[in-house]
Amino acid sequence: MQTVKMVVTGPFNAGKTEFIRSVSEIDVVSTERKISSEAERVKETTTVAMDFGRISIDETLVLYLFGTPGQKRFDFMWEILSEGMLGFIVMVDSTRPETFREARSILETFRAYAPTPYIVAANKQDMEDAWEVEDMRYALRLDPKVRLLPCTATSKESVKSVLLELLYSILEEMESAG
Repeated sequence: MQTVKMVVTGPFNAGKTEFIRSVSEIDVVSTERKISSEAERVKETTTVAMDFGRISIDETLVLYLFGTPGQKRFDFMWEILSEGMLGFIVMVDSTRPETFREARSILETFRAYAPTPYIVAANKQDMEDAWEVEDMRYALRLDPKVRLLPCTATSKESVKSVLLELLYSILEEMESAG
C-alpha cells in the first residue's frame, strides 16, 4: 500500500477544515479552538495545530490530508506539516479578495519548503459574490501553468476533483523523476 501526504493550506477561514471533512473516511482529527478575539469572529473556531483526514483512492493508494492553521500566529506549524508532503493545495476564499495577498504569500512559503506539485483551489465558488477563477488568477499573479481550480469545500465531488488533479500531478512528477 502506498501513502501520499498532501497538505491543505491557505488563509484564515478559506475552508481548509471543511475541505478535509468533506472527503475524509475517518473522523477528522482536528485541533480547533474557540476564537477569543472579536476581530476574527467571522466564525466560532479556528485550527491551531492541524486537521488530519484520510481517504483511500483504491486498495493500493491512501491519501493523508493535513490541514494547516490559517492564522499567522500559528505559522510555526507550517514547516512541520510540510515535512514529507508530496504535494499541497492552497485554498483561497473566492469571496474575500482582501485575503488574496496573504494566500500568495502562503503559496510562496510552501514552495520554499518543498518543490512539490501544488494546486490553488478557488473555494466558495457556489457563492454569489465569488470572484471569477480567471480574475483570481490575475489577482494572485499566478503563472498560466499553475492549476487554479474552482472548488466548493462542502461538496465531496468538488473536493475529490481537486485532490485527483493534485494526485495526477504528483504521479506525473514521480514517473518523470524515476
